[in-house]
Amino acid sequence: MELRCTEQINIQAFRSQLVSWFYHNQRDLPWRENRDPYRVWVSEIMLQQTRVDTVIPFYLNFMRQFPTLTALADATEDEILKAWEGLGYYSRVRNLQTAVREVVSEYAGVVPNTREEISSLKGVGPYTAGAILSIAYSKAEPAVDGNVMRVLSRVLLIDEDIAKAKTRKTFENELYQLIDPEDPSAFNQGLMELGALVCTPTSPGCLLCPVQSECGAYKQGLQNELPVKSKKKKAIPKQMAAFIVKNKKGQFLIEKRSEKGLLAGLWQFPNFEIFQADSKQELEQGLKAEYGINAYTYSDSVQKIEHVFSHIIWNINVYEAEAEEAITTKETPLRWVTEAELETFAFPVSHQKIITHSIRGE
Repeated sequence: MELRCTEQINIQAFRSQLVSWFYHNQRDLPWRENRDPYRVWVSEIMLQQTRVDTVIPFYLNFMRQFPTLTALADATEDEILKAWEGLGYYSRVRNLQTAVREVVSEYAGVVPNTREEISSLKGVGPYTAGAILSIAYSKAEPAVDGNVMRVLSRVLLIDEDIAKAKTRKTFENELYQLIDPEDPSAFNQGLMELGALVCTPTSPGCLLCPVQSECGAYKQGLQNELPVKSKKKKAIPKQMAAFIVKNKKGQFLIEKRSEKGLLAGLWQFPNFEIFQADSKQELEQGLKAEYGINAYTYSDSVQKIEHVFSHIIWNINVYEAEAEEAITTKETPLRWVTEAELETFAFPVSHQKIITHSIRGE
């Protein structure tokens, strides 16, 4: 396949077609109400690896709780994790708060407007930096995400593997030539919107595409062969047991996960890996070894949950148990809480399902 670069298309036509289309077809999204850098920043962090429809209610709630940089900087970790609960990839919000605190202390609360300065902030990679600079500050900086790579792979006939990190540089280099210097905000958002609404991964809507006249893939009938993307490794299944442990007061036992690693800092019900489903001996020994719990009643599994991460799949069997006390042998803290108090802690999605189904009976 012959590589098609920006010199081989009508750049001015591409810019005007894309920008005009964006202004007439952009979705009404809450982070587009204005170009405040903080609002743009929060939205871009939330949208990483998360669908727009999923993000909207989280974004609205988050901005109600933390409407300014200072409000987010002053929040506790438990508060931000609870506001983020259900979005996943919790390191995103931790890094966001760390970076926001740096903006407050080092930049007088003003989000930096140069790539060098903004890229030095925690969790701000090349895409996020480009998105904030172009959308909020109208800087002619590229913002390359999956949608953008898909669109440009087809338009410019780029057949490099977009799953490889080094490929991003190819697109950035092309975009520096292609981006509209007069309206980089609409241009970059237009590319993203085009990838989301028209130039989709499968069955792209080429007949509706505003830049069809400049698209190399459409002209050569290659739109279904691009972009080139190698497959990810298959996620590994892991069998888990989780326990709804109650005491005579009707309180539930929960623990806080380690501050490092998967789902760091979130709360959960006692759980561990198992190798024989519904083995009473394995479950009781595990509770004793992991949590110092002598469970005197115990039921068969009351709920089954599958939770898929990018690299692992949790297959969770949920059990009920009663205990007089729990003396942990772990460094992570344990706490007895009432059903009402469960609402104040941030749980991963899989353990939220335990609360909803097995505790509330919804």
